[in-house]
Amino acid sequence: MRLHLLFICIVAAALLAACTPSVPSQYIQPDDMEDLLVDIHLAQSMAQEGTDTLPTDYKENLYFAAALAKHGVTKAQFDSSLTYYYIRADRFSDMYKHVAKRLSEQALAQGATEGEVNRFASMLNSSDTTDVWRGQFSAMLIPYPPYNRFDFEQKADTSFREGDSFMFIANTGYIYQSGSRSVQACLVMKYDNDSIISRTASFSSSGINQLRMPRNGDHQVKEIWGYIYMAPEREYSPSLKLMLVKDMQLIKFRNKKDEMPADSTEYKQTDN
Repeated sequence: MRLHLLFICIVAAALLAACTPSVPSQYIQPDDMEDLLVDIHLAQSMAQEGTDTLPTDYKENLYFAAALAKHGVTKAQFDSSLTYYYIRADRFSDMYKHVAKRLSEQALAQGATEGEVNRFASMLNSSDTTDVWRGQFSAMLIPYPPYNRFDFEQKADTSFREGDSFMFIANTGYIYQSGSRSVQACLVMKYDNDSIISRTASFSSSGINQLRMPRNGDHQVKEIWGYIYMAPEREYSPSLKLMLVKDMQLIKFRNKKDEMPADSTEYKQTDN
């Protein structure tokens, strides 16, 4: 009986493997591609750091070449392989979910924040400044629905008070062959009197991006939601456009007056 069940399991596994589409040998295989993409995004982060005067674009190209050399891959091999996965959006999305998860795990293991977030690191989890983000830490966007939008929402917790202000922070990295490097970020808050305040901003550069929500001294936040949105292509294009959003945070400031420059956001309030 046990031998019979073992035989059935072996046959089932063989059939499953046979039904799984394989990647042609001329392209980088999925596991290797995943490892390479992780190193490329880490290289982008390294290029954005440091106090030297070299242009960021120059450093990104330099570190990108180093990541390819580490894996023994030419740029032509990388480009053709990335195009192969890119036109298979469902499979590519799964791969990037793994990449995003690994980058998030590495960030948590290091126990450090990046860039401008360091200004708040010493104050986080104090009574005045806390990271209240409860969503996933990373997401990937490409310009084809439903993979071009990341939505989030969460309820306010018991630490929220009247007069709190907020700042949504995300570290973005791009792999683009052409087109505008820009996505739209939106943060919406509903208060205890059912009024709604929203802010929007464009995230158009690699590195730390932020979106601020001003304080409301009269009411307490009840719900929070928002999205990051990449405009879809009007028709299919083989030109690569993808963005990784990682290290997402929502910093709550107690009684802080954080005003946002008028030329970078839109403000709307609706009373119901």
